[in-house]
Amino acid sequence: MLEMTDSDVAYLALKAAQKLYSKAPAALQPDEFERVQNMAQQQHKLEARVLAAPEARDAMVPPPTLEAALQEIRGRYPGEEEFASDLARNGLDEASFAAALEREMKVEAILEKVGTRAESVSDMDVELYYQYHPEQFRRPETRLARHILITINETIAENTRVAARKRIDEIAARLAKEPQRFEEQALKHSECPTALDGGKLGDLTRGKLFPELDKALFALKAGEVSGVLESELGFHVLRCDSITEAGVLGFAQAKLHIRKLLEQKRKRVCQQAWVKQLLEGK
Repeated sequence: MLEMTDSDVAYLALKAAQKLYSKAPAALQPDEFERVQNMAQQQHKLEARVLAAPEARDAMVPPPTLEAALQEIRGRYPGEEEFASDLARNGLDEASFAAALEREMKVEAILEKVGTRAESVSDMDVELYYQYHPEQFRRPETRLARHILITINETIAENTRVAARKRIDEIAARLAKEPQRFEEQALKHSECPTALDGGKLGDLTRGKLFPELDKALFALKAGEVSGVLESELGFHVLRCDSITEAGVLGFAQAKLHIRKLLEQKRKRVCQQAWVKQLLEGK
């Protein structure tokens, strides 16, 4: 079995701390730190077994691939100094970090190789999955919606309840005459970040908006503009751009997704069985 180094454990502890607690190891509470350290040591033991397996004989990480991964991580920092400082705070330097990253990528490559042993997915498997999981291919009704928002804030003269209501009423009156101006009015007047995109909220299913807005949106016809509505954010005007009726995704559209799903499931099962054999010493 490969020797466990402090830098390897530090790297795995850093990843475990981020995954479990979204913190650096130094910021963990004592019980959190103990859990992270135990997880890092167990992960290292597993990796050592993987790297000592016959399947690891030809495994390697091409230098350009490793360098690209390092550059991607470096790019998350303002500069090299900040990157080096963060590594140092976690008991690493660039060389040990690169070595630990290469080790991790090599383990991933070995598991991918093992995953290729999984049973292939046949056309019949795909068809049966589609037939026996119809609920996964039902599409709810969606509506492409836009809105204009005027917020209520009694500390700002133009956003007191009375002033905000007057402003939204004026916008609603303009849109009642010229609904095609909705995007222009959103850009000029809406106090929501969506104003930059003409007030676009996106393709929505029921239940995505505040109840008052949701009810109004799903009562509109395509192209219709609502009256003035109120939510806890303030006053709104909605437009329903288009309606996509509820339906069922056809087999021709679903089969590629199903095949990928089944392939991934079988690959994971194959990898898990192989890892279990390693841990049991078989």
